[in-house]
Amino acid sequence: MISSDEVPRTRYRIDRLPNGAYQWRLTAQNGRVVAVSATSFAEFDACRDAFAGTRAEAEHLTVAVLHSTVRGGGWVWGARGSQGQLRAVSSRAYERHSTCRAAFERFQVLLSEFDPDSIV
Repeated sequence: MISSDEVPRTRYRIDRLPNGAYQWRLTAQNGRVVAVSATSFAEFDACRDAFAGTRAEAEHLTVAVLHSTVRGGGWVWGARGSQGQLRAVSSRAYERHSTCRAAFERFQVLLSEFDPDSIV
């Protein structure tokens, strides 16, 4: 049984990649990874700052939905910031264009609801 202090919530995590670089990921309340940083970062602080910047630009992000050529195809999205930099990408491919677009919109909502004070 989950207590009220353990209610699942949206969270982000910074992972260290095998090459030593850092990448952030955003996980929804159901535990599914929604998005990952579009690039990796040499330093932990730079990765954390990149997530904070993506969160701050949540309502201004623009999306490109593309058909993937990787392992079986499907649709993937990429989110660009106000200055055109690629900030985040979908964590997986989607079977339908409309589902992929909806996943990006959910990502925007999760970002806008994310508590910036919880970024450590």
